Amino acid sequence: MYRKFKQIIFEVIQPAENGRIASKIFDLTILGFILLSVISVFITTFDLPREYQKSLQQIEHISLIVFSVEYLLRIWTADLLYPGYGFFRSRIRYVFSGMALIDLLAILPFYLPMFLPVNLIGIRAIRLVRLLRLLKLNRYSDALASIGAVFKSKSKEIFASLFFVFILLVVASLLIYYAEHDTQPEQFQNAFSGLWWAVATLTTVGYGDIYPITPIGRFLGAIIALLGIGMVAVPTSILSAGFMEVLHKSVETPSNDEKKDPEPPAEEKSASETAKKYCPYCGKKLD
Repeated sequence: MYRKFKQIIFEVIQPAENGRIASKIFDLTILGFILLSVISVFITTFDLPREYQKSLQQIEHISLIVFSVEYLLRIWTADLLYPGYGFFRSRIRYVFSGMALIDLLAILPFYLPMFLPVNLIGIRAIRLVRLLRLLKLNRYSDALASIGAVFKSKSKEIFASLFFVFILLVVASLLIYYAEHDTQPEQFQNAFSGLWWAVATLTTVGYGDIYPITPIGRFLGAIIALLGIGMVAVPTSILSAGFMEVLHKSVETPSNDEKKDPEPPAEEKSASETAKKYCPYCGKKLD
């Protein structure tokens, strides 16, 4: 009875499959609490009457209970998720998995103030990451697999382009610091101020809160802006090319039924082999 009940709970909390109504209801319920909890975090940033604040606190407490129970149930059924790892190893593996860490981060800000004298209400917005569980639904599984395949196949190119952009940011931040520090010591206090300017310029955002005024600084800003137009677009073009390759492979790759041509019947096969032994014109047997 215990094993059967545990199996039922495991099937309910796992990603919904076709025909599994209870699992779909569970996913939608958790999603509803995620949205409700995130909305309440935003509403708490406003100056509200005391009665509304109490209502929001009640929503937070209910969400905390739901997320905590879900997290404990997933740990409890981890041995069914990893059947070959044993009782303790399966739970340890789940606790350090990506989704389990997201679940923990969603409830941890509620418990940390009990042990630490720090207000971590803003961190509760991290539960927004849990919206990625929408991708569990079957209709998104193929798209998610394609995205993972693109990042895996183009990982070297993406890393190389991002590394070059990082080097360019560091060099630009140092150059603009030495070019503008003497003229604007308040704006360009250190290399980190130059890094902020380099990021805003290289991405062509240009907030305007910090900008060069010396001829050398403006010339450097123009060069960085022109480089940013091309360099920031490199990772995007790499990903676009990767998606096109995956799309073409999925279209051109034949299915399992198409890969193998149906073999002719045994009678036709034997007749064909027999025909090869005789001349098609005179009918004499070939040596």
